[in-house]
Amino acid sequence: MKFRNVIASALIAGSLAAAATAAKAADIVDTAVSAGSFNTLVAAVKAAGLVDTLKGDGPFTVFAPTDEAFKKLPAGTVEDLLKPENKDKLIAVLTYHVVPGKVMSGDIAGKKLSPKTVQGSEVMIDASSGVKIDNANVTKADIVTDNGVIHVIDAVILPKS
Repeated sequence: MKFRNVIASALIAGSLAAAATAAKAADIVDTAVSAGSFNTLVAAVKAAGLVDTLKGDGPFTVFAPTDEAFKKLPAGTVEDLLKPENKDKLIAVLTYHVVPGKVMSGDIAGKKLSPKTVQGSEVMIDASSGVKIDNANVTKADIVTDNGVIHVIDAVILPKS
């Protein structure tokens, strides 16, 4: 009788551990990969060597441009940024899309603010009517991950030179 209880307890503990591990896997990078509409962003994050950072503890708020947003850039821009010799510029562009902390849409509703990005520059957010970040519109907000939140945007935003 006691042996069954030990086995049952071990199975329950193992199931809970597996569930906790599965929940931990839903970080910003894994969430972007599974969405299927951020292939260019994920490729850029890999090329910039930022995967481990965005899989880290965070929390991070990522304004994530879709593949369609990257297509709006001038021809050759993405390919140029992905070249090894342009890694620093790529890192600057990508980290400009990240704000430290977990900022939900409800936290900024009705406000205009200029938070500092991970890149170091301030970005203009206008949440007085919808949400705009610089020249991009947030098309889907509050995709919660284990280490932050993703807000989908319809354009790539670029730091001021």
